Amino acid sequence: MATDKLHPLKPATWALQKHVSKFGPSSRWSNKDMDPVPPEERTWSTWDYCAYWISDATNAAVWQLASSMLAVGLSWRQALPAIALGSSMIAVVMVLNGTIGARLHIAFPILNRSSFGFWLSYFSVVSRVVLAMFWFGVQTYTGSECVYQMLKAIWPSVARIPNRLPESAHITTVGMMCYFLYWLIQFPLMFISPQNIRYFFTIKGIIVPFAWLAMLIWAFVKVPASRSLEPQHSSLSGSDLSWAWLSALNSSLGIYATLSVNIPDFTTNDPDRHHPVAFTLISFIGLSVTAAGEVLYGEVLWDPLHLIDRWDNRAAAFFASFSFILATLGTNISANSLSAANDMMVLLPRYINIRRGQVICAVIGGWVLCPWEILASAPGFLSFMSGYTVFLGPFAGIMVADYWIIHRCKVDVPAMYDPHGRYRYWNGINWRALAALIVSISPTLPGLINNINTSIPVGNARFLFNVAWLFGFFTALGVYTLLSLAFPALETFVERVILAEDFLAALAVKEDGSNSSQHEADAKYREKEKGEVVSTTESA
Repeated sequence: MATDKLHPLKPATWALQKHVSKFGPSSRWSNKDMDPVPPEERTWSTWDYCAYWISDATNAAVWQLASSMLAVGLSWRQALPAIALGSSMIAVVMVLNGTIGARLHIAFPILNRSSFGFWLSYFSVVSRVVLAMFWFGVQTYTGSECVYQMLKAIWPSVARIPNRLPESAHITTVGMMCYFLYWLIQFPLMFISPQNIRYFFTIKGIIVPFAWLAMLIWAFVKVPASRSLEPQHSSLSGSDLSWAWLSALNSSLGIYATLSVNIPDFTTNDPDRHHPVAFTLISFIGLSVTAAGEVLYGEVLWDPLHLIDRWDNRAAAFFASFSFILATLGTNISANSLSAANDMMVLLPRYINIRRGQVICAVIGGWVLCPWEILASAPGFLSFMSGYTVFLGPFAGIMVADYWIIHRCKVDVPAMYDPHGRYRYWNGINWRALAALIVSISPTLPGLINNINTSIPVGNARFLFNVAWLFGFFTALGVYTLLSLAFPALETFVERVILAEDFLAALAVKEDGSNSSQHEADAKYREKEKGEVVSTTESA
């Protein structure tokens, strides 16, 4: 009987230990990792957040994005303004959505229930978990290139290991070996709790910026800026140049489009408003070093690890690659692994906690999605970056509109855990959000299809795809706002914000039989409104 109970094919075997939540009606709707972060676990200091933002800006993908713009024909003078404008715009959205998490202390999947409805929110959660897994794989592949350069710097014979894989695989035998080694290095670090991962960000935030500044100095010593950064590198003109620039702008938005919606997963204080400056500085370093590499080696090496591969100084190659390993580890764990795990917890809270979610992400994102295919070429990387902004722009727009414009920061946190609470809307779907998604996503889908398969003609629709994030964000924000003002969901409005700790305090007072007028008012107010919502839903 004991063996039967522990049979690995039975779902009950994998069920988590039941967690009594005062927010969700049962373990089906919440677990310990999903509940609002209690005050005693809000351990990040101001310096921790500074280190996090420095760590996030020193991201290999930012370098690759800027460098790949040179590879598709833009000059540094054309690429840098697109990056600066895009990073500034996305930073505003990150501040708005990040502040929500800082005030409410809940993660993105829970927060989205207040704007999308309890069931429609799963669409945004599933969409984002897939994107986080893709990004996890992309960053893991970048880390494997770092491992290769470090091994080659120590043992040059690594470069002579024969390749047994076909060219169509887009990865070599030694590349696959390094990918597996990096995956093994990364895997145990994923089990560090979100409260303690801040120490790693501090280490990365100190080492990586200095290493990359050293690479910038190397570039200017080898090739003077007057030669490497001259404007003759642009090979585009006319409308081709205009659309390439808009595509670059959209890609610079896309690189942090995921973080712009899941930023509540990490914030307990307001995001750093200096983030666009750091982002643009890292991009400038990438552009400068890549431009110098073009002069030295005769081709645009948009991937910095390919540039390091040309270096003769083995010690420099080792330490530069080590800095990229730190950069990739920090970004992959915080922005991708933890985000995907948070999303999967909401889908199956009875079976998936933060650690199990990270393991699933490591397997699917690291191996099933074959990230080496995404990074096979510079245009392909830009296409990937632009493609998923079709969905993330509208998600971010609806979140901003609902919290800041419609509800004016007055939301009910405990109700976000109740499938029959005030945020149920119509059968769990906020039709206003659904309409905003349809209007903002549909026009860009033909361009997305053409981006995936250029043999499918879509006419001028492909041009709208070049500004997919901008179109999606502002269209969704406008449509959602207009519909919510014209047809308000009255049951979702509260007189003042109800935080998790307020509700718990009110329950504690009620259980103790206290006569505290304020807490009694809170408890009665919430019970009354919850009853009204349930009766309204049942009658509907």
